[in-house]
Amino acid sequence: MHTKVWKMNTENIIDTDLKEAADILQAGEVVAFPTETVYGLGADATNEAAVRKIFEAKGRPQDNPLIAHVASIEQLERLVTFIPNYVYTLVKAFSPGPLTYILPAGDDCAANVKAGLSTIGMRIPSHPIALAFIQATGKPVAAPSANVSGKPSPTAADHVYEDLNGRISGLIDGGQTGVGLESTVIDCTGDIPIILRPGGVTKEQLEIVTGNSVMVDPGLVASSEDRPKAPGMKYKHYAPEVPLYLFTGSSQAFRKFVDKEKRAGNRIGILVSNQTAVVLAEDMYMHQLGKTIEEVASSLYDGLRFFKQANVDKIICETFSEEGIGQAVMNRLRKAADGVIEE
Repeated sequence: MHTKVWKMNTENIIDTDLKEAADILQAGEVVAFPTETVYGLGADATNEAAVRKIFEAKGRPQDNPLIAHVASIEQLERLVTFIPNYVYTLVKAFSPGPLTYILPAGDDCAANVKAGLSTIGMRIPSHPIALAFIQATGKPVAAPSANVSGKPSPTAADHVYEDLNGRISGLIDGGQTGVGLESTVIDCTGDIPIILRPGGVTKEQLEIVTGNSVMVDPGLVASSEDRPKAPGMKYKHYAPEVPLYLFTGSSQAFRKFVDKEKRAGNRIGILVSNQTAVVLAEDMYMHQLGKTIEEVASSLYDGLRFFKQANVDKIICETFSEEGIGQAVMNRLRKAADGVIEE
């Protein structure tokens, strides 16, 4: 299969290219496109055969539900059977944006989008290219992250091409994404929203807008064999090429541990914030994620893809505060990690 690539940016969305990409999706094929979070792997959410191609391209488990991306609240309303009042409050504050609503599903979307559930995840992305693409298709677009299942999510078109060239029909190259982590997923089937996956919208932001406490699903901290309600709840995700370990000690302890590993002949890659990098030896093979937790979130997947098996035997990554978007950062790191080192 040939993967066609269209290059465009938010200031120059090429209508003819966008129509060609939309036509390919409408014909039942799969097209990757940029969102403000990560690149999505899109298919017509009303076409079961088309959606099946997403699972095949990614090697994704069939019981892992997808998120349907729509261009407006009106389009969202047509695909669900009930919307609580607080969802409209959240939509006004955060949508378009990195927030996914789990709601009772209607019959319009294909069954494999819902993975056998009676609910469906819906999101209105804020990326101009994503919105224009969805509008051009005239369809809800089912779109998980555009990577091979289990690998770090793609925040650049090069990541998508590396993973899926020859497996998908098209790729809209819109440059680097913004947030860098997937959307926050909230279960809106009850009286109180429940965070199923932390992401670009934080628990604190949700509580300010709703004026109430927001619950966190126990599945975020405890594994479950049940059918997952949302992407990222059950299976190992985001894993780099080589084993990843999280280090919980101080910067000084981090340096001593890595020095010990190097003396033992192990090839170590270091994944840290800019502040921690200053404490570590200059000769260490490292990738810096940024100064703020927002910068860490935006560059995390690029960092996980930075190290290759040819260069290192393992990656050691520092851990971060779970305030704000730090909760989402640590959620992704725990899903990707092979273990934790406590010093």
